[in-house]
Amino acid sequence: MESRTIVFVHGAWVTPLCWERFVPFFQERGYTCLTPPWPGKEGGIEAVRRDPSALAGLGLAGITDHYERIVRDLDQPPVLVGHSFGGLVVQILLDRGLGACGVAIDSAPPRGVPAVTWTSLRSLAGVLLTWRGWRRVVRWSPAQFRYAFVHTLPPDEARALYDRHVTPETGRPFFQAALSLLAPQSPSRVDFGKKDRAPLLLVAGELDRIVPAKVNRRNHRKYRRSPARTDFHEVAGRTH
Repeated sequence: MESRTIVFVHGAWVTPLCWERFVPFFQERGYTCLTPPWPGKEGGIEAVRRDPSALAGLGLAGITDHYERIVRDLDQPPVLVGHSFGGLVVQILLDRGLGACGVAIDSAPPRGVPAVTWTSLRSLAGVLLTWRGWRRVVRWSPAQFRYAFVHTLPPDEARALYDRHVTPETGRPFFQAALSLLAPQSPSRVDFGKKDRAPLLLVAGELDRIVPAKVNRRNHRKYRRSPARTDFHEVAGRTH
């Protein structure tokens, strides 16, 4: 039976508000839409901005386990939709045997997918150069946000999106992703050859800087040895 529940998994720097245009679209088509926040973001944007200390030290494993508990509590396996780090969480959840299918949009790559590009390094340099950033809350300026996420928008529109959506963030997942090749037990690992994984669609933005489309294509190619269905779609003209 087709799953009629969608669990949306947001990425770093934002809250479930980022799904505000997705949810009405799917609700009008009969889906139940769940948009649970990451641990530490339960109070919404303004609460996180006032006191982001609950995010300090939160890593990818804690985020993924949080969503696993939510998914396991549902009566039926849901559709999983994630963006950026949320896309990586979706890939890991599918690897754990959860979900009816998954969509990973501009996904941060699992361990084993080469991800270093000039634009991704520039996007995250301020985070990765933060002293003990893996233990701290990190922050993004409007200029950093615009470069990495919405560089095709006029400055005033980019600033409006920053003011509406961007929060301080835990630094740990960025370091975990950057150093995953050095960590065989990295929380970002998946079994690319898994035979019984639910279908996965990887979506890339042609103009994405922080997770360039070629990184998503590499991610897709990693799954080639699996008989489980894995599709790839690149959206022309889209950023992160």
